[in-house]
Amino acid sequence: MVTAIVILFVLGYLCIALESVFKINKAAPALLMCVGCWVLYMVNPEPFVALTHGTAWTEFSREFAGGGAAVQAFVSEHILLPHLGDTCEILFFLMGAMTIVEIVDANGGFNFVRNSLRTENKHKLLWRVAFMTFFLSAVLDNLTTSIVMVMVLRKLVATHKDRLIYAAAIVLSANAGGAFSPIGDVTTIMLWIKGNVSTGGVIAELFLPSLVSVIVPILLLQRSLTGQLAAPKMADAGDALHFTNAERNIVFWLGVGGLVSVPVFRILTGLPPFMGILLVLGLLWATTDLFYRNKSHIKENARQRVTHLLTRIDMSTILFFLGILMAVAVLSETGVLTAFGQSLNDVSGGNHYVVTGVIGIVSSIVDNVPLVAGCMGMYPIATEAAVQANPAMIDFMQDGVFWQLLAYCAGVGGSMLIIGSAAGVVVMGLEKITFGWYLRRITWIAFAGYLAGMAAYWLEKTFLF
Repeated sequence: MVTAIVILFVLGYLCIALESVFKINKAAPALLMCVGCWVLYMVNPEPFVALTHGTAWTEFSREFAGGGAAVQAFVSEHILLPHLGDTCEILFFLMGAMTIVEIVDANGGFNFVRNSLRTENKHKLLWRVAFMTFFLSAVLDNLTTSIVMVMVLRKLVATHKDRLIYAAAIVLSANAGGAFSPIGDVTTIMLWIKGNVSTGGVIAELFLPSLVSVIVPILLLQRSLTGQLAAPKMADAGDALHFTNAERNIVFWLGVGGLVSVPVFRILTGLPPFMGILLVLGLLWATTDLFYRNKSHIKENARQRVTHLLTRIDMSTILFFLGILMAVAVLSETGVLTAFGQSLNDVSGGNHYVVTGVIGIVSSIVDNVPLVAGCMGMYPIATEAAVQANPAMIDFMQDGVFWQLLAYCAGVGGSMLIIGSAAGVVVMGLEKITFGWYLRRITWIAFAGYLAGMAAYWLEKTFLF
């Protein structure tokens, strides 16, 4: 049954990859793949349940007389719903962040960001966009940063062909920026919360490799841009608004400032990030409605109300993300991901650069969250006593080589395919980037930056740390 699940996943993935050939929206095969994998899993789920949830399954099954009813109930309550909950956390965060950015953009909040980046030189703009995305993604998360930068980019670049290059740079820079920050990417957050890496360690030792992984691709990407920029026809559409400058500033700082404060909200309340996003969205919604309350001279259909802006959210991207994450959850539940990691370790002879390097490449195909989770389950954090008994375990201590490489590779590796990261999926939906175009034009560039960053880390560990 595991073989059938893997085959179905591969076929579904091929349909997604060949979206431009089949002319079928990527969300459709993702949803079919998701449901199909779970149906195959449910044909005989008990061996998988016993393997991955041994103790919990034993206790739960005692309450049921029939084994079939017990395992179905266990899968529904203890496997499927938790995975759905984890996925929905990401989806609600995504929808909330997209809506917040749409509100700020529609009401002119990003005008000053646009003005600070604006230049007629295509190469200068590419570097400015890349560096701003890189540093913003370390403060915000890479997903939110990608949405913000695409919105700003639309005000600066008129030609869609050129805008695709800039959008690719956003994906590369956002993923790299998220890799050296403990709050910049889901995988670094996981490693940080569990104590595999520390704030100081991950910033100090991964900043340079992450920066190199951006600089190399940008040097290669700028060759695709020639001539001068033409201003977008609607570049100043955001200026023809009904809000005053003060109101626009309030909208901007409430929206973007709220996004920045989401990690703080999580620390203070212990609630998941999507709750912070919903709080910011509610405040921004109420604020803009209050502003419009005092503008009776404006016709209702001309107002940029949130109820209207919600229709701009790309639901096909949301459903695609749902299908992909829930399908990968099946691979995790069947033990495929963990077995892959263990076999990879055996083949490589324990070479951390090979193991994490391949994990990074695989993370461009499947979601990096279960991959990192599988690695965290395979290797415990080494203690000083364990290192004294086996000096080789030093690489598995907090801020050890293995954990830092895992953070870098899982974050930056997702850039090699457009669907390999949340940032890529969002930009793909916003700018209508096809899988094939990205594969032909960007994948090899992202791979070059990926290897350059790993080389920088090796040099850093050899001569500096």
